[in-house]
Amino acid sequence: MGKLFYGSDPQPIDIDDRLLQYVQIVVATKLRRGESFTLTWTQRDTGAGRQTVWLQPAIPLRFVYATETAERLSPAYMRQLADQAAGTAGLMLDLDRWQQQENSAAVHLVAA
Repeated sequence: MGKLFYGSDPQPIDIDDRLLQYVQIVVATKLRRGESFTLTWTQRDTGAGRQTVWLQPAIPLRFVYATETAERLSPAYMRQLADQAAGTAGLMLDLDRWQQQENSAAVHLVAA
């Protein structure tokens, strides 16, 4: 399980290492362009409900991974997340069901 540290908050957001890789790429790309946006996540299994943070270049972020090596990521799911981050609702993650969404994005790409 990876961790995303936001600003000066010592409490990290726990995110699966693979999903955190996607998030890091999408966030880094948007912030490098100077684009601010929201990141919203839900985690039903823990009863935490929904949380949202505002991401902008001036707020420090730190990505911490439990694994040493990066995994190969799905280009289709990466595109889906990037498109979502560019929309008015920002990047929305379901921490309980993201793997199903990743698999679904790959299936839609193959079917197209």
